[in-house]
Amino acid sequence: MARAITVAAAQIRPVLFSLEGSVARVLAAMAEAAESGVELIVFPETFLPYYPYFSFVEPAVRMGPSHLLLYEQAVEIPGPAISRICSAARQHRQHVLLGVNERDGGSLYNTQLLIDDSGTIVLKRRKITPTYHERMVWGQGDGAGLQVVPTALGRIGALACWEHYNPLARFALMTQGEQIHCAQFPGSLVGPIFSEQTAVTMRHHALEAGCFVICATAWLDPADHAAITPDPALQRAFQGGCHTAVISPEGRVLAGPLPEGEGLAIASLDPALITKRKRMMDSVGHYSRPDLLGLRINPSPATQVEPMPAPAGPPATLMVPGVEEESLV
Repeated sequence: MARAITVAAAQIRPVLFSLEGSVARVLAAMAEAAESGVELIVFPETFLPYYPYFSFVEPAVRMGPSHLLLYEQAVEIPGPAISRICSAARQHRQHVLLGVNERDGGSLYNTQLLIDDSGTIVLKRRKITPTYHERMVWGQGDGAGLQVVPTALGRIGALACWEHYNPLARFALMTQGEQIHCAQFPGSLVGPIFSEQTAVTMRHHALEAGCFVICATAWLDPADHAAITPDPALQRAFQGGCHTAVISPEGRVLAGPLPEGEGLAIASLDPALITKRKRMMDSVGHYSRPDLLGLRINPSPATQVEPMPAPAGPPATLMVPGVEEESLV
């Protein structure tokens, strides 16, 4: 980071079961943030079209209709929904970290997109391990997405939700000089304990990585609870769980946290704080012990087909035991 920048974490409400409605809310939040000079805005996990909250309360044997509806509303990349957001990023000269349900053939993925201020997708990564109930919804990502992207604002990395409990995934980003970390959570899930856990996790990564953290969670209101499930007892699972905030490399909260409702947590990031923190403790530099501890990573995209190399030299001669070579011609 060469200069101070203004960033925002968006805590907004999706339009359940409507890709068009959720896209409109993303565009509105981008415009609102632009009025405050925001150069990077982070949205919640799989905000387009919405996080699969249904999978937390519906047993797998009954979630077919909800899952199929998500397929219908899921985002294709490239596609018209993403094109609109890329155009808005270019219009506002704004970087955007967006979470989507990505449809690729017959599978869905929890995908994070980093769009730069020219409207170009500079990072597309998939959550490496869907968590618990999510495994019935999404496929797995791969190591190719564990990248930190150099941008005009600084070196930006991203993880989704409980990927932050995989210390080696976080370490992979730290080794690449991550300066701004974008974190996405579903919000409105599991109650206050989820808010408390998120707060601890985000501050810890900021301290350990010596970077800024921008954390975005989504918000659901009572009408959304009823739309997800008619059971009042199960609806309690969607109350609380929000922690939208911006955190400094010293672990201090610069904006937020927002425990409920909609809003933007906006803060200015001073790059001098990164050096101040790392001077004392650089986890991938003077405080590391590569002679004792290290990380092994496969950065290749997962693929079902890998072409075999063509054989070198002339074709091999077929030799049959006990038969002269001339007799085979």
